[in-house]
Order: sequence, then structure tokens, then C-alpha cells
Amino acid sequence: MTRTVAVTGGTGFLGRAVVATLVRDGWRVRVLVRRSAAPWSEPGLGAKHEADHETELVFGDLADPAALRRLVRGADAVVHAAGAIAARDRAAFMAVNRDGSARLGAAVAAEAPAARLVHVSSLAAREPQLSDYAASKRAGEDALRAACGAASWVVVRPPAIYGPRDRATLPVFRVASGPLAPVLHGPEARVCLIHVQDVAEAIAALCADGPSGRVFELSDGRQEGYSWRAIVDEAARAVGGTPRIVRVPAALIRLVGAVAGAAGRLTGRAVLLSRGKVREMLHPDWSSAPEQQPPPSLWSPRVALPEGFAATVRWYREARWL
Repeated sequence: MTRTVAVTGGTGFLGRAVVATLVRDGWRVRVLVRRSAAPWSEPGLGAKHEADHETELVFGDLADPAALRRLVRGADAVVHAAGAIAARDRAAFMAVNRDGSARLGAAVAAEAPAARLVHVSSLAAREPQLSDYAASKRAGEDALRAACGAASWVVVRPPAIYGPRDRATLPVFRVASGPLAPVLHGPEARVCLIHVQDVAEAIAALCADGPSGRVFELSDGRQEGYSWRAIVDEAARAVGGTPRIVRVPAALIRLVGAVAGAAGRLTGRAVLLSRGKVREMLHPDWSSAPEQQPPPSLWSPRVALPEGFAATVRWYREARWL
């Protein structure tokens, strides 16, 4: 029989890749979407597929308990990939990332207690003291586990994700194509990266199999991470740029974050760059370790940074983003 998986966050950058991968793997996918969502045009979303697999849309959001119950009812697996990456303040982050996760967990306990629950968190949750976002992601993990009852759960914490359609890392490539490229850290700092398709493959694998009650970190093949200089150099190769590397003082980055955060509070608008986000950026160790990854028998990353960056740049150029 065809297995059913319910997905939150399926309209986002990562979520689209997750939905397409699950459809490819033979799952019948049910996706939570807002009624204001743009019409679907991507493969795997709201359309008929090979082997009569069809993606079902459930209208609602994480604040709607009834919609969440409809979403997960009878599902064999649930992927929770929705969340806020920018918010006005700590309370706004918690309202989505903690309270929304708690509602989803309660819905799973009531309507799909035998489901396999894969919660997509963030590597930032490892350091909840750094930012309101990081604290809310850790709180979301805790809330979902507490509310999901007997469901078999697993948490995945991806690092910075890049790939086609990603707007968050687009500025890295734009800077690498210009005359000057800022670097935030010295050579000792480390940052893990991962291509969006590798994350999607890990989530799909964990929906089908693997240990329960575990928190896994994800990374590409370099779990020890990259220096900021190595990332900028690789981005420059991908775009064909030759920028001059400029070390940016941490004090200046903190000032920019403080100003941006103050502006957001005054206008009541969510801002991505804030004091907390700067603390995340300046944290010196976003590396991982092999034992923190999912078992190699279940999943291994396939996309190396040079190939991933090159393919991402090709997509940006075809889409006229770069």
C-alpha cells in the first residue's frame, strides 16, 4: 500500500525539495499550505504524478489545530519543516517555532500516534543562548517531543543550507563576483554547509527507517566545516570572480546588527539581521562530527561544495537572480 507523509513547510526553499524527493520515493504527500500561497507550479506540489501519486493540499497553518489534525490524520510519517527564520522579537519566534511545534505534536498524538515524526530543526539549536531564533528552535524540539505522545520521533539539525531557489546565500555569490569580499573570522573558525538536495535525501531516508529518539546533525562530506575564507574562495570560483578579501571587524558587524534590530523594533517588521543573528554569525564553531550524523548505512551526503556551488550559480543565472 502507498505510504502517506504529511509535511509542514512544504512551500519553502527546503520544503519544495523535500516534497519532490518524497514523491520520487513513492510517498503520497499531504502538504500544509496557507490559502494565500501562490499557485503551485513545481513538480511534486499539487499535481498528479507517476504511479498515480498525488500531492494533497491542506489549507491552514501552525496556529490552526484543526488544520494540523486534518494534515496528519492517518499519516505514516510526518515531516515538520515549517518555522520562522525572522521575527520581530523573541515572543514572535516562540509563537511559531515553539508553540506551532507543540500544536503539531498534539495533532500527531491524537490522529497519527503510530507515525514516524521527523522534525527539521537547525544547527543553531545547539547553542540556544546565542539568539532568540536559536532559543526558539531548541524550545520547538522540546515542545514537539513532549506533545507527540508515543510517536517515533527524530530531530535533524541542518547547518547553513544552499542551493537553487535559496535567497539566504545569494548575497555570498553576489559579493564574490564583486571587487571586495568580506570575511568575518580568522582561519580557525569553522562553518558546516550542505546542499538542499542532500538535506531532502536525509529527511526522506529518516521518514522510512532509522533509529528513533535521536537528534542528528547534518553536513556535507566536510563535517569539520569550512573556514569563511574557503567559502568565499569557492563562491568566487563558482561565479568567476576575483575579489579582494577584506577582514571585517567583529565590532562593526555587531553595530550593524544592533542598528538593523533597532530599526525592526521601531517599524514592527521582522528583520533577518539582528543582534542575535550577528552572535550566530560570529560564533566560531559550527562544525559537526561523524558520530553526530545519521548512520552511513541510512544516508550519506553526495554533493561536494565545488559542484554544489557551481550548480547553484548556474540556476541563479538562468533565473536571472545573479
